[in-house]
Amino acid sequence: MGHEVRLIPPQYVKPFVKTNKNDATDAEAICEAAMRPTMRFAPIKSAEQQAVLSLHRARDLLVRQRTMLINALRGHCGEFGIITSVGACNIGKLIEIIEDRKDKRIPDLARETLLLLIEQMRAVEVRIGALEKKLKAWHRTNEASCRLETIPGIGLITATALVATIGDASQFQSGRQLAAWLGLVPKQNSSGGKDRLGRISKRGDRYLRRLLVHGARAVLRWTRARKQERSGWVQALLARRPTNVVLVAMANKTARVVWAMLRREQTYRVLPQNDAMIHSAAVSGA
Repeated sequence: MGHEVRLIPPQYVKPFVKTNKNDATDAEAICEAAMRPTMRFAPIKSAEQQAVLSLHRARDLLVRQRTMLINALRGHCGEFGIITSVGACNIGKLIEIIEDRKDKRIPDLARETLLLLIEQMRAVEVRIGALEKKLKAWHRTNEASCRLETIPGIGLITATALVATIGDASQFQSGRQLAAWLGLVPKQNSSGGKDRLGRISKRGDRYLRRLLVHGARAVLRWTRARKQERSGWVQALLARRPTNVVLVAMANKTARVVWAMLRREQTYRVLPQNDAMIHSAAVSGA
């Protein structure tokens, strides 16, 4: 019919529904919302983007299943008084105890059940590794993803997820808009000329937001372990704010750097100042 197809987020259409919800009222609200000059539309993802995101969703599901299996092993072993240190890396100690049939702390009937959980966990780990290999192969063929990987706190998983989800960065006017789209900015409840800022809005893609925050956590922990000099900006934040708040602020800044690099097709570079968190000269306009 010659029409231009555009997607509108449902939460932007809901305020235009005048009365009870039905098909006719919904269609009227959609038409009214589409004609607004400031309406925001959702970008249409390509088939390649959807394919990469399907790998991420499948991997995330398998990781959650692995976590469930690890927690099940810990819980069952705890019933017999066998406890190890916290962390997935320490589950190997429990597996050694379970597989050691000479250890009589675990009854044979329970041991057979736990061996089934171990077998399933190992099968899940094999599938996770296969998906990560596919993501790595796609990552090597995508120039934008390779550029994003050079940012501190962004690795293979985060870089591919960002490129597949964002696509064309020109849809955002600034890095701040991208950070707001990811829910990394304070939620406002302002009125009467008074600005009231609360916690982060947590809108947008929860998966990307989690990856960016965990990436910031890794950067902060790495600088502590290496006893490297941190950014003056980060040091000032740590002096007056809790660590988790600082991590969200670092994730917000990383999101702005991502926008600048995708929009201007520039590579990551550190400015000559003695500041480890000054990301790129391109961020000045973000």
